[in-house]
Formats: sequence, structure tokens, C-alpha cells
Amino acid sequence: MEEELKQKSGDLIKVVMFGPESTGKTTLAQALAKHYHTQWVPEFMRSYLQEKWDNEKKVCEPKDMLPIAKGQVALENKISNSAQNILFCDTNLLELKVYSEAYYNGFCEPIIEKYALQHKYDLYFLTYIDVPWEKDDLRDKPNDREAMFSKFESALKTNNLNYVLLTGDFKTRMQTAINHVEKLIKKNDDTHRSR
Repeated sequence: MEEELKQKSGDLIKVVMFGPESTGKTTLAQALAKHYHTQWVPEFMRSYLQEKWDNEKKVCEPKDMLPIAKGQVALENKISNSAQNILFCDTNLLELKVYSEAYYNGFCEPIIEKYALQHKYDLYFLTYIDVPWEKDDLRDKPNDREAMFSKFESALKTNNLNYVLLTGDFKTRMQTAINHVEKLIKKNDDTHRSR
């Protein structure tokens, strides 16, 4: 089982969209991938839970977390094969850990936590809650946005992860993101040249 949670290694720059529901992560991941002519990794949890809702009218349960984690890692590993230099991820296992602890009284499957902290990413874009909350079948925390945002930011700070806060409208967020991605690309190029 642990093999299914291992992140594929490689030379790709990996950037994660990270933050609470309805903060523009998917839109940004798609737009950045298009801008850089590369791939983005969708949020496996969304398709998994939408199917569960459509078929059973049930929401996420603790038993769903491990299949979701495996699905997310498999998707990232598969899509990384066709990415060009950089991969944009519309979530990762650390986000799953945050959600698990928020919904299940601080509990996260130890194996998910282990790999959430082992996986390596070059940068996290923490998406702020200054965009309108949009209702759908899965979103359920319109009144807890500040508390959820705090949990996401705390996870990044606690684990000393490199992150940039994205605020403002889409154009502003995109420009901020591009500025930081360009720095990553330059740093990566400099590192390869000095080898």
C-alpha cells in the first residue's frame, strides 16, 4: 500500500495550489499550466466525492480518505510524465491532511500524514478567501472560511514550507503567481548550469 502513496521523483518544478474550498485553485492551476505550456493535476477528491454524491447521496467519510490519497498520488505521478519542466497541482496530500483533521476531530490516517510530509514541492500558492464562495454539491463551509484558511496557513508554517499568499482578483493572482514561478525557473536553471 505504501508504494501507492510514493511520489515520483524527477527534475520537474512542482507547484501546489493550496487553500480552502472555493478560492480559485482549479482556475489558477489550469491558467498557469496553459501559460507555461505544461500540465496540471486535477483534484482527485472532487471527482471521487462527486461520484459518491451522485450515486449514494453521501458525503466524505473517514474511510474515503485513503482511496482519495492513493488516487491523488497516482494522478500526479501519471501526469508528471507528460509535463514540460513544471507541474501545477490543484491540491496534494497535505491538503487532504488539513481537511481530514478539520472534519474528523483532528484525526488523519498516519500513512497519509507520513507521505503528506514526505512529498516535495518547490512552492505552494496559498489562495485567500477574498473571492466569492460558490455553492455546489460538495462545498459545505461558507461560514467557516476564515477558520479553514487559518488551518491551511498553519499547515504551511508548521512544516516550514515555501509559500506565497495569492490575493485579489484573478489577474492580480496570476501576475503574482507568474512572478514567483519565473524566479523558480531561473533558480532551477542556475542550479543546472552550475552542476
